[in-house]
Amino acid sequence: MDRAQLADFLRTRREALQPEDVGLPRGPRRRTRGLRREEAAALSGMSTDYYSRLEQQRGPQPSPPMLAAIARGLHLSLAERDHLFRIAGHNPPPRSGSDHISPGLMRIIGRLGDTPAQVINELAETLWQTPLAAALLGDETRYTGAERSTYYRWFTDPAARLIFPEEDHPRHSRFFASELRAAYSRQGKGSRAEMLVERLLEVSEEFARYWSAHEIGAPRVEPKRFRHPELGEIETHCQVLLDPDQAQTLLVYMATPGSADDEKLRLLPAVGPRSTGADAGRPSSGTGPDLP
Repeated sequence: MDRAQLADFLRTRREALQPEDVGLPRGPRRRTRGLRREEAAALSGMSTDYYSRLEQQRGPQPSPPMLAAIARGLHLSLAERDHLFRIAGHNPPPRSGSDHISPGLMRIIGRLGDTPAQVINELAETLWQTPLAAALLGDETRYTGAERSTYYRWFTDPAARLIFPEEDHPRHSRFFASELRAAYSRQGKGSRAEMLVERLLEVSEEFARYWSAHEIGAPRVEPKRFRHPELGEIETHCQVLLDPDQAQTLLVYMATPGSADDEKLRLLPAVGPRSTGADAGRPSSGTGPDLP
């Protein structure tokens, strides 16, 4: 770990970011060049004290998950992320199938503070959520192992389905199996997608039926209806933005302006983060079979 390089790199990247780049208001009396330390810390999901000690060459060696959070918070490019890992004394994560979100996508996310939105990868693992997405869907970033994948949870945990009306379940199953088939086609033999498929074929007869149909390009479920424990059913339209370089997708959930569903989305900040079916029904370990 090169403390001096790490501190200098964090400072220069923080000062290069403007509040507008991350969806923060500038304010009339702002004199700080770039972001404040407390702002960079909040964007990275850590305490101001921890982040400040890194910039002051006093902090402990950050773990890889902490470095990944800093890379997202400071909107680093892949090259900058790899440099951050190296000067912090770690090998950079592989770029293939990386969970790193591009600076461009992070800038878009930063402007969606009043909208349910999330970023997922090819295996439907949620990499980032806005607070309103957590209020609508629950915290989908908390899982580890195979349970990180919505596809895996859908076919193995009945509680994962409570978020959608039961009559929509067959269409979701069809779409999820089709999307996993496409991911497997792109990633190939020996990939994480293949390992996920093999495990699902072992444990889910329903998945095996949809998989045997060999369907590609099944239609998305539109409109997408959610069951919320406090607000009732909410009908949304899912806008999709694909980042082909990262094989990641931004999902933005919106309702028809002026509708009752739109009003329910506006009430999400008041109800706070949603307890998912798994949270409400039983303690969730948050762990499944590990995927490499």
